[in-house]
Amino acid sequence: MGILEKIAEIEREISRTQKNKATEYHLGLLKAKLAKYRAQLLEPSKSSGAKGEGFDVMKSGDARVALIGFPSVGKSTFLSLMTSTASEAASYEFTTLTCIPGVIEYKGANIQLLDLPGIIEGAAQGKGRGRQVIAVARTADVVIMMLDATKGDVQRELLEKELESVGIRLNCPKPNIYFKPKKGGGLSYNSTVPLTQCSEKLVQLILHEYKIFNAEVLFREDSTPDEFIDVIVGNRVYMPCLYVYNKVDQISIEEVDRLAHRPNSVVISCGMKLNLDYLLEQLWEYLALICIYTKKRGERPDFGDPIIMRRGASVEHVCHRIHRTLASQFKYALVWGTSTKYSPQRVGLTHIMEHEDVIQIVKK
Repeated sequence: MGILEKIAEIEREISRTQKNKATEYHLGLLKAKLAKYRAQLLEPSKSSGAKGEGFDVMKSGDARVALIGFPSVGKSTFLSLMTSTASEAASYEFTTLTCIPGVIEYKGANIQLLDLPGIIEGAAQGKGRGRQVIAVARTADVVIMMLDATKGDVQRELLEKELESVGIRLNCPKPNIYFKPKKGGGLSYNSTVPLTQCSEKLVQLILHEYKIFNAEVLFREDSTPDEFIDVIVGNRVYMPCLYVYNKVDQISIEEVDRLAHRPNSVVISCGMKLNLDYLLEQLWEYLALICIYTKKRGERPDFGDPIIMRRGASVEHVCHRIHRTLASQFKYALVWGTSTKYSPQRVGLTHIMEHEDVIQIVKK
Protein backbone atom coordinates (compact mmCIF):
# COMPACT_ATOMS: atom_id res chain seq x y z
CA MET A 1 0.00 0.00 0.00
CA GLY A 2 1.63 3.25 -1.16
CA ILE A 3 1.71 6.53 0.79
CA LEU A 4 -1.03 8.08 -1.40
CA GLU A 5 -3.39 5.17 -0.70
CA LYS A 6 -2.64 5.41 3.05
CA ILE A 7 -3.40 9.15 3.01
CA ALA A 8 -6.66 8.57 1.11
CA GLU A 9 -7.65 5.80 3.57
CA ILE A 10 -7.02 8.04 6.62
CA GLU A 11 -8.93 10.97 5.03
CA ARG A 12 -11.91 8.64 4.41
CA GLU A 13 -11.72 7.40 8.02
CA ILE A 14 -11.69 11.01 9.36
CA SER A 15 -14.72 11.99 7.24
CA ARG A 16 -16.60 8.85 8.42
CA THR A 17 -15.88 9.43 12.14
CA GLN A 18 -18.34 11.53 14.09
CA LYS A 19 -16.75 14.36 16.09
CA ASN A 20 -17.63 14.03 19.76
CA LYS A 21 -15.94 13.62 23.17
CA ALA A 22 -15.55 9.84 22.75
CA THR A 23 -13.77 9.98 19.37
CA GLU A 24 -11.39 12.93 19.99
CA TYR A 25 -8.40 10.68 20.82
CA HIS A 26 -9.02 8.54 17.74
CA LEU A 27 -9.28 11.64 15.50
CA GLY A 28 -6.15 13.15 17.06
CA LEU A 29 -4.18 9.99 16.26
CA LEU A 30 -5.51 9.89 12.69
CA LYS A 31 -4.50 13.55 12.15
CA ALA A 32 -1.00 12.84 13.50
CA LYS A 33 -0.63 9.88 11.10
CA LEU A 34 -1.92 12.00 8.22
CA ALA A 35 0.62 14.78 8.93
CA LYS A 36 3.40 12.15 9.10
CA TYR A 37 2.52 10.59 5.72
CA ARG A 38 2.17 14.00 4.06
CA ALA A 39 5.64 14.96 5.34
CA GLN A 40 7.03 11.72 3.79
CA LEU A 41 5.32 12.58 0.51
CA LEU A 42 7.02 15.98 0.36
CA GLU A 43 10.51 14.57 1.02
CA PRO A 44 12.43 14.12 -2.24
CA SER A 45 13.04 10.51 -3.23
CA LYS A 46 16.51 9.10 -2.44
CA SER A 47 17.18 7.95 -6.02
CA SER A 48 17.73 11.26 -7.75
CA GLY A 49 17.22 10.97 -11.48
CA ALA A 50 18.67 13.22 -14.16
CA LYS A 51 18.85 16.80 -12.99
CA GLY A 52 16.17 18.85 -14.76
CA GLU A 53 16.07 22.56 -15.41
CA GLY A 54 16.03 24.71 -12.24
CA PHE A 55 12.67 26.15 -11.27
CA ASP A 56 13.25 28.64 -8.46
CA VAL A 57 14.43 32.16 -9.17
CA MET A 58 17.08 34.01 -7.18
CA LYS A 59 15.59 36.26 -4.50
CA SER A 60 16.00 39.96 -5.28
CA GLY A 61 14.45 43.28 -4.29
CA ASP A 62 13.01 44.25 -0.91
CA ALA A 63 10.24 41.64 -0.77
CA ARG A 64 8.96 38.62 -2.66
CA VAL A 65 5.36 37.95 -3.73
CA ALA A 66 4.17 34.68 -5.31
CA LEU A 67 1.18 34.48 -7.67
CA ILE A 68 -0.72 31.24 -7.16
CA GLY A 69 -3.89 30.14 -8.90
CA PHE A 70 -5.54 27.68 -11.26
CA PRO A 71 -4.65 27.80 -14.98
CA SER A 72 -6.20 30.66 -17.00
CA VAL A 73 -7.25 32.99 -14.15
CA GLY A 74 -5.10 35.90 -15.37
CA LYS A 75 -1.78 35.53 -13.49
CA SER A 76 0.42 36.26 -16.54
CA THR A 77 -1.77 39.20 -17.62
CA PHE A 78 -1.47 40.61 -14.07
CA LEU A 79 2.35 40.25 -14.16
CA SER A 80 2.56 42.00 -17.55
CA LEU A 81 0.33 44.87 -16.31
CA MET A 82 2.18 45.40 -13.01
CA THR A 83 5.77 44.98 -14.18
CA SER A 84 7.83 45.64 -17.27
CA THR A 85 8.20 41.87 -17.80
CA ALA A 86 6.09 40.36 -20.57
CA SER A 87 4.73 36.94 -19.57
CA GLU A 88 3.06 35.01 -22.38
CA ALA A 89 -0.74 35.03 -21.95
CA ALA A 90 -3.13 33.04 -24.14
CA SER A 91 -6.66 31.65 -23.95
CA TYR A 92 -5.49 28.06 -23.31
CA GLU A 93 -4.46 26.48 -20.01
CA PHE A 94 -0.80 26.04 -18.91
CA THR A 95 0.53 28.89 -21.06
CA THR A 96 3.15 29.48 -18.32
CA LEU A 97 5.31 26.39 -17.73
CA THR A 98 8.06 27.78 -15.50
CA CYS A 99 8.58 30.52 -12.89
CA ILE A 100 8.69 34.00 -14.47
CA PRO A 101 9.94 36.87 -12.25
CA GLY A 102 9.01 40.55 -12.57
CA VAL A 103 9.63 43.64 -10.42
CA ILE A 104 6.95 46.06 -9.16
CA GLU A 105 8.36 49.51 -8.35
CA TYR A 106 6.15 51.07 -5.69
CA LYS A 107 6.92 53.84 -3.14
CA GLY A 108 10.63 53.45 -3.84
CA ALA A 109 10.62 49.69 -3.10
CA ASN A 110 11.41 46.91 -5.56
CA ILE A 111 8.94 44.07 -4.99
CA GLN A 112 9.74 40.83 -6.79
CA LEU A 113 6.60 39.26 -8.28
CA LEU A 114 6.74 35.59 -9.33
CA ASP A 115 4.32 34.28 -11.95
CA LEU A 116 4.03 30.56 -11.19
CA PRO A 117 2.45 27.87 -13.40
CA GLY A 118 -1.22 27.09 -12.70
CA ILE A 119 -1.93 24.66 -9.86
CA ILE A 120 -4.34 21.80 -10.48
CA GLU A 121 -6.16 19.59 -7.99
CA GLY A 122 -3.72 17.08 -6.52
CA ALA A 123 -0.75 19.46 -6.82
CA ALA A 124 0.42 18.54 -3.31
CA GLN A 125 0.97 14.97 -4.57
CA GLY A 126 3.14 16.31 -7.42
CA LYS A 127 0.61 16.61 -10.26
CA GLY A 128 1.44 19.20 -12.93
CA ARG A 129 4.73 20.35 -11.31
CA GLY A 130 2.64 21.14 -8.22
CA ARG A 131 5.44 20.40 -5.75
CA GLN A 132 7.91 22.82 -7.36
CA VAL A 133 5.25 25.56 -7.54
CA ILE A 134 4.38 25.13 -3.86
CA ALA A 135 8.08 24.96 -2.85
CA VAL A 136 8.66 28.38 -4.50
CA ALA A 137 5.52 29.77 -2.82
CA ARG A 138 6.95 28.78 0.60
CA THR A 139 9.89 31.16 0.08
CA ALA A 140 7.66 34.21 -0.59
CA ASP A 141 6.76 36.93 1.93
CA VAL A 142 3.15 37.18 0.72
CA VAL A 143 1.01 34.93 -1.46
CA ILE A 144 -1.42 36.47 -3.94
CA MET A 145 -4.08 33.88 -4.70
CA MET A 146 -5.57 34.71 -8.11
CA LEU A 147 -9.15 33.48 -8.39
CA ASP A 148 -11.67 33.56 -11.21
CA ALA A 149 -14.66 35.61 -9.94
CA THR A 150 -16.99 33.74 -12.33
CA LYS A 151 -16.24 30.39 -10.64
CA GLY A 152 -17.54 31.30 -7.16
CA ASP A 153 -15.72 29.96 -4.09
CA VAL A 154 -14.77 26.53 -5.51
CA GLN A 155 -11.24 27.55 -6.52
CA ARG A 156 -10.50 29.24 -3.21
CA GLU A 157 -11.47 26.17 -1.17
CA LEU A 158 -9.48 23.77 -3.39
CA LEU A 159 -6.33 25.94 -3.32
CA GLU A 160 -6.53 26.42 0.45
CA LYS A 161 -6.80 22.64 0.85
CA GLU A 162 -3.75 22.04 -1.40
CA LEU A 163 -1.61 24.59 0.48
CA GLU A 164 -2.83 23.35 3.87
CA SER A 165 -1.72 19.80 3.05
CA VAL A 166 1.87 20.92 2.32
CA GLY A 167 2.26 22.93 5.51
CA ILE A 168 1.47 26.48 4.34
CA ARG A 169 -0.87 28.21 6.79
CA LEU A 170 -2.55 31.30 5.34
CA ASN A 171 -3.50 34.38 7.40
CA CYS A 172 -3.24 32.63 10.76
CA PRO A 173 -0.79 33.31 13.61
CA LYS A 174 1.75 30.78 14.85
CA PRO A 175 0.29 28.66 17.72
CA ASN A 176 1.51 29.92 21.10
CA ILE A 177 2.76 26.53 22.30
CA TYR A 178 6.19 25.89 23.86
CA PHE A 179 7.48 22.45 22.86
CA LYS A 180 10.96 21.03 23.58
CA PRO A 181 11.99 17.35 23.25
CA LYS A 182 14.28 16.12 26.07
CA LYS A 183 16.67 13.22 26.66
CA GLY A 184 14.73 11.81 29.63
CA GLY A 185 12.30 12.58 32.42
CA GLY A 186 9.04 11.71 30.66
CA LEU A 187 6.37 14.18 29.57
CA SER A 188 6.01 17.51 31.37
CA TYR A 189 2.60 18.99 30.45
CA ASN A 190 1.33 22.43 31.52
CA SER A 191 -1.08 25.11 30.35
CA THR A 192 -1.61 28.75 31.33
CA VAL A 193 -5.23 28.77 30.06
CA PRO A 194 -8.11 26.25 30.40
CA LEU A 195 -7.92 23.82 27.45
CA THR A 196 -11.14 22.64 25.80
CA GLN A 197 -9.70 20.81 22.76
CA CYS A 198 -6.44 19.17 23.90
CA SER A 199 -6.12 16.96 26.99
CA GLU A 200 -2.91 15.51 28.46
CA LYS A 201 -3.85 12.03 27.23
CA LEU A 202 -4.37 13.29 23.64
CA VAL A 203 -1.03 15.17 23.72
CA GLN A 204 0.68 11.98 24.92
CA LEU A 205 -0.93 9.87 22.16
CA ILE A 206 0.10 12.35 19.44
CA LEU A 207 3.68 12.50 20.76
CA HIS A 208 3.84 8.67 20.89
CA GLU A 209 2.83 8.58 17.21
CA TYR A 210 5.99 10.62 16.51
CA LYS A 211 8.01 8.34 18.87
CA ILE A 212 8.59 11.22 21.32
CA PHE A 213 8.37 10.02 24.95
CA ASN A 214 10.31 12.77 26.78
CA ALA A 215 9.31 16.36 26.19
CA GLU A 216 8.25 19.63 27.75
CA VAL A 217 4.89 21.03 26.53
CA LEU A 218 3.36 24.35 27.60
CA PHE A 219 0.09 25.62 26.10
CA ARG A 220 -0.26 29.42 26.28
CA GLU A 221 -3.56 29.43 24.35
CA ASP A 222 -6.49 27.09 23.76
CA SER A 223 -5.14 25.25 20.69
CA THR A 224 -6.55 22.46 18.53
CA PRO A 225 -4.81 19.07 18.01
CA ASP A 226 -3.97 20.21 14.43
CA GLU A 227 -2.08 23.25 15.76
CA PHE A 228 -0.19 21.08 18.24
CA ILE A 229 0.83 18.71 15.41
CA ASP A 230 2.07 21.75 13.42
CA VAL A 231 4.30 22.72 16.37
CA ILE A 232 5.76 19.18 16.65
CA VAL A 233 6.48 18.91 12.91
CA GLY A 234 8.05 22.37 12.99
CA ASN A 235 8.32 22.99 9.21
CA ARG A 236 5.09 24.92 8.81
CA VAL A 237 5.14 28.31 7.09
CA TYR A 238 2.75 31.01 8.34
CA MET A 239 2.26 33.67 5.70
CA PRO A 240 -0.19 36.42 4.80
CA CYS A 241 -2.35 35.80 1.74
CA LEU A 242 -4.33 38.23 -0.40
CA TYR A 243 -7.27 36.70 -2.29
CA VAL A 244 -7.57 38.53 -5.62
CA TYR A 245 -10.75 37.95 -7.63
CA ASN A 246 -10.06 38.68 -11.31
CA LYS A 247 -12.59 39.07 -14.16
CA VAL A 248 -15.13 41.00 -12.05
CA ASP A 249 -16.36 42.71 -15.25
CA GLN A 250 -18.11 39.42 -16.13
CA ILE A 251 -20.28 39.11 -12.98
CA SER A 252 -23.15 41.07 -11.39
CA ILE A 253 -22.52 44.12 -9.18
CA GLU A 254 -24.12 42.30 -6.18
CA GLU A 255 -21.63 39.44 -6.54
CA VAL A 256 -18.73 41.95 -6.82
CA ASP A 257 -19.94 43.61 -3.62
CA ARG A 258 -20.15 40.23 -1.81
CA LEU A 259 -16.61 39.23 -2.87
CA ALA A 260 -15.13 42.66 -2.03
CA HIS A 261 -16.48 42.49 1.55
CA ARG A 262 -14.88 39.12 2.28
CA PRO A 263 -11.84 39.25 4.62
CA ASN A 264 -8.39 39.59 2.92
CA SER A 265 -10.03 39.93 -0.51
CA VAL A 266 -9.63 42.41 -3.38
CA VAL A 267 -11.64 42.48 -6.63
CA ILE A 268 -9.89 43.50 -9.87
CA SER A 269 -10.20 43.21 -13.62
CA CYS A 270 -6.95 42.80 -15.57
CA GLY A 271 -8.80 43.09 -18.89
CA MET A 272 -10.31 46.50 -18.04
CA LYS A 273 -7.51 47.55 -15.61
CA LEU A 274 -9.92 48.09 -12.71
CA ASN A 275 -8.88 48.53 -9.02
CA LEU A 276 -5.18 47.71 -9.58
CA ASP A 277 -4.01 50.76 -7.57
CA TYR A 278 -6.01 49.62 -4.51
CA LEU A 279 -4.48 46.15 -4.85
CA LEU A 280 -0.98 47.69 -4.69
CA GLU A 281 -1.93 49.62 -1.53
CA GLN A 282 -3.18 46.43 0.11
CA LEU A 283 -0.06 44.53 -0.97
CA TRP A 284 2.14 47.23 0.65
CA GLU A 285 0.17 46.81 3.91
CA TYR A 286 0.50 43.02 3.85
CA LEU A 287 4.25 43.19 3.19
CA ALA A 288 4.62 45.51 6.23
CA LEU A 289 7.31 47.63 4.54
CA ILE A 290 8.34 51.14 5.58
CA CYS A 291 10.44 53.86 3.84
CA ILE A 292 13.16 55.62 5.82
CA TYR A 293 14.99 58.65 4.42
CA THR A 294 18.55 59.62 5.33
CA LYS A 295 19.95 63.10 5.94
CA LYS A 296 23.49 64.48 6.07
CA ARG A 297 24.37 67.22 8.56
CA GLY A 298 23.52 70.68 7.21
CA GLU A 299 21.80 69.29 4.10
CA ARG A 300 18.23 68.56 3.08
CA PRO A 301 16.95 64.95 3.43
CA ASP A 302 17.45 62.66 0.45
CA PHE A 303 13.84 61.85 -0.54
CA GLY A 304 14.92 60.29 -3.83
CA ASP A 305 16.46 57.08 -2.51
CA PRO A 306 14.69 55.67 0.59
CA ILE A 307 15.90 52.72 2.68
CA ILE A 308 13.19 50.03 2.64
CA MET A 309 12.82 48.18 5.97
CA ARG A 310 10.27 45.91 7.65
CA ARG A 311 7.79 47.38 10.11
CA GLY A 312 9.26 47.25 13.63
CA ALA A 313 12.84 47.93 12.47
CA SER A 314 15.07 49.80 14.94
CA VAL A 315 17.83 52.38 14.37
CA GLU A 316 20.34 49.50 14.68
CA HIS A 317 18.73 47.71 11.70
CA VAL A 318 18.99 50.93 9.67
CA CYS A 319 22.71 51.21 10.57
CA HIS A 320 23.34 47.62 9.42
CA ARG A 321 21.50 48.30 6.16
CA ILE A 322 23.69 51.38 5.44
CA HIS A 323 27.00 49.71 6.40
CA ARG A 324 27.88 46.78 8.63
CA THR A 325 30.47 48.76 10.68
CA LEU A 326 28.21 51.77 11.29
CA ALA A 327 26.50 50.33 14.39
CA SER A 328 29.86 49.90 16.20
CA GLN A 329 30.82 53.55 15.51
CA PHE A 330 27.32 54.87 16.39
CA LYS A 331 27.09 57.76 18.91
CA TYR A 332 23.47 58.92 18.55
CA ALA A 333 20.86 59.62 15.85
CA LEU A 334 18.48 62.50 15.18
CA VAL A 335 15.05 61.42 13.94
CA TRP A 336 12.23 63.49 12.40
CA GLY A 337 8.80 61.88 11.88
CA THR A 338 5.85 60.10 13.51
CA SER A 339 7.98 57.79 15.71
CA THR A 340 9.25 60.73 17.81
CA LYS A 341 7.63 62.92 20.47
CA TYR A 342 9.20 66.05 18.97
CA SER A 343 11.31 66.73 15.88
CA PRO A 344 14.22 66.24 15.80
CA GLN A 345 14.55 63.79 18.69
CA ARG A 346 17.92 62.42 19.80
CA VAL A 347 17.61 58.60 19.99
CA GLY A 348 19.70 55.49 20.59
CA LEU A 349 20.06 52.18 18.73
CA THR A 350 16.87 50.64 20.16
CA HIS A 351 14.47 53.35 18.87
CA ILE A 352 11.76 51.84 16.60
CA MET A 353 11.40 53.62 13.25
CA GLU A 354 8.11 54.33 11.43
CA HIS A 355 7.08 54.90 7.82
CA GLU A 356 8.63 58.00 6.16
CA ASP A 357 10.86 58.93 9.12
CA VAL A 358 14.04 60.94 8.43
CA ILE A 359 17.25 59.89 10.20
CA GLN A 360 20.63 61.58 10.67
CA ILE A 361 23.32 59.35 12.24
CA VAL A 362 26.18 60.88 14.26
CA LYS A 363 29.34 58.75 14.65
CA LYS A 364 31.78 58.70 17.58
